[in-house]
Amino acid sequence: MNPLKKLFKQTAIYGLATVLPRMMSFLLLPLYTGVLATTGYGEVSIIFAWFAIFNVLLAYGMETAFFRFYNGEEDKQTVVSTTLLSILFSTLLFVVIAFLSLQKIASLIDIPVEYIRYAILILALDAFVIIPFAWLRANEKPMRYAVVKILNVAINLGLNIFFLLTLPGIVKDNPDSVFRHIYRADFEISYIFISNLIASGITFLMMLRLYVRIQYTFDFGLWKRIMHYGWPVLLAGMAFTVNEVSNRILLDELLPEEIARGEVGKYAACLKLALFMALFATAFRMGIEPFFFSHAKSENPQKTYAQITNYFVILGSLILLTVVVFADVLKVLFVRDESYWGAMDIVPIVILASFCLGIYHNLSVWYKITDRTKYGAYISSIGAALTLIINFIFIPTIGYMAAAIGTLVAYGSMMCLSYYFGKKHYPIPYNMRKIYFYGGLSVLFSALSFYVFDRNLIVGSLLLLVFLALIYKLEGDTLKTIFIKRGD
Repeated sequence: MNPLKKLFKQTAIYGLATVLPRMMSFLLLPLYTGVLATTGYGEVSIIFAWFAIFNVLLAYGMETAFFRFYNGEEDKQTVVSTTLLSILFSTLLFVVIAFLSLQKIASLIDIPVEYIRYAILILALDAFVIIPFAWLRANEKPMRYAVVKILNVAINLGLNIFFLLTLPGIVKDNPDSVFRHIYRADFEISYIFISNLIASGITFLMMLRLYVRIQYTFDFGLWKRIMHYGWPVLLAGMAFTVNEVSNRILLDELLPEEIARGEVGKYAACLKLALFMALFATAFRMGIEPFFFSHAKSENPQKTYAQITNYFVILGSLILLTVVVFADVLKVLFVRDESYWGAMDIVPIVILASFCLGIYHNLSVWYKITDRTKYGAYISSIGAALTLIINFIFIPTIGYMAAAIGTLVAYGSMMCLSYYFGKKHYPIPYNMRKIYFYGGLSVLFSALSFYVFDRNLIVGSLLLLVFLALIYKLEGDTLKTIFIKRGD
């Protein structure tokens, strides 16, 4: 099968595993904003921000390192066993230390102890399945990967609906019902984490097969090489996470206490509208990361990598313009409480930031293939530093707009730096004229639609049609070859 055709097929399935479940979880946005005030949703958002940070710490670059060594070592079973035992030991150590430090953690981040307990267990269960999920991707089993991921979020979504909507109604209509024993008033945030915990537990059980089948051996020499490769990935991951979630934590810390969590709630709710771009970029990355390593020794892989980036930019540009044009429609569908709409001005900025991040992930092939992962750490650390500087300086004066601008500056800088260093160490013949044309035109049309014509749906739709016509005119035959025509 044509390698590009195979890539897009797998990306479509990984997209199903990533986009469809998170689109289902997108339904939680109107649910949460319907049952929680902006301050309550702000608190939930801050807790999930800390979730993201600890998810990266508990993975410590092991997933990317697994792909690198699984494809590069003859004894694949030892790679699986060594990485699995490493994650297992480090996660259990984290659980012990975290439970011994419950009160200190709760006081430090100003989060109730009961939420911390749920968080520790969820983080541990999610860490236990890092290597099993990576194994599925490395062995090109996207359908099984997709089924487990979809079931996880479907269970989470179903339990949230039950606990937050169905259960209160049942108890209200039937006070003597058996369900009264599991219902507690003003327990919404706990129910959110209980739903997540149950879903993570079921996912772990579904992925337990690898733990049972593997022959356990631990190669210390191999582990040292894996850790040497993975620590820059950890640093890069932490920097990415700082870019993604630190703004919510800093909004809570730097704004006046009486408005902080409400502003965090507004920002986090409107930020969700950028999820469409983030989902596309994530699905694409899930497909291309194993593809990069498996095709690194093929004939002229640079040409294939360049083509992949071209198509990412074309599709990403289309998504950017589409979401911006229909932003007001999306806000009514997903953020139904008007008290959250004050942060809508961040939407084009954060979507563009996600687009830059997606391009960066495509450009990052050079340092992963050449084992120069330290460059990824350096670049993402620069992005994180820019994020923190902009947030610290401007949040006290312009609030969540500083958070959005900081994210765009960080990801835009990372994209440019990766391209600059990539040209020196692993030249790839990117079609820069095409990238500038589609990316620049999408940004221009988005700015006209959102800011100049004040989100006028008719004008925005016309601009979108013009953009689609240009794609069809210039890329139609090539895209048909990849997505429609059959062939080897």
